[in-house]
Amino acid sequence: MNLYAVKAIYLFEMHRTWRTIMQSVISPVISTSLYFVVFGSAIGGRIPEINGISYGAFIVPGLIMLSLLTQSISNASFGIYFPKFVGTIYELLSAPVSYVEIVIAYVGAAATKSIILGLIILATAALFVPLRIEHPFIMLLFLVLTAVTFSMFGFIIGIWADGFEKLQLVPLMIVTPLTFLGGSFYSIDMLPDFWRTVTLFNPVVYLISGFRWSFYGQSDVHIGTSLAMTAVFLIACMLILRWIFKTGYRLKS
Repeated sequence: MNLYAVKAIYLFEMHRTWRTIMQSVISPVISTSLYFVVFGSAIGGRIPEINGISYGAFIVPGLIMLSLLTQSISNASFGIYFPKFVGTIYELLSAPVSYVEIVIAYVGAAATKSIILGLIILATAALFVPLRIEHPFIMLLFLVLTAVTFSMFGFIIGIWADGFEKLQLVPLMIVTPLTFLGGSFYSIDMLPDFWRTVTLFNPVVYLISGFRWSFYGQSDVHIGTSLAMTAVFLIACMLILRWIFKTGYRLKS
């Protein structure tokens, strides 16, 4: 393992965050705070509680997960796409750095930034609503697993994309709608039986449900199922990355 190379790429990506701190950190925090104001206050006044939890506190895990998913994908996809765009990817591929080390560095940096942002949003949420975290270790586990998994997913998107438009296509057209329809602002138990069954085909449901369980001990699906679904998606991303580097897809052409 070339730790010097991993450290160099990791630190370069982390430094890019501080150079664009307004876009990377402040903007997502402000956007999430607006959700708390609009949904927590306006709608929360009409929906006092869900399963004994105040509506403002109920939506916190979903909002954190929304930011975590979108930022993990964005950070990782742009991190690997920009070297492709300017042509420095060939210098990276010809350097004495293995594919595993490249993935660890880029995905590690993207996941680190997303986890930091998630913790900042969590601290911000505590200013608006009363929070409790019944299972802090499970909460951190979900935070890390989700950030790493979707950073890998974003890395795949960055390799696949051949234009800046495609970098935003999947997060805006697929991930964000699935997050909104995945129980971020409501419990899927509130849905009719048919739509509840349909919702269970949404993979984001399991992420939000498991993350919410770590806060309040309540979830729409079993915590074990949530962890298993997260692990399946993580393994799928690892297999796709292995195939990409083995075949050179969108890297050597």
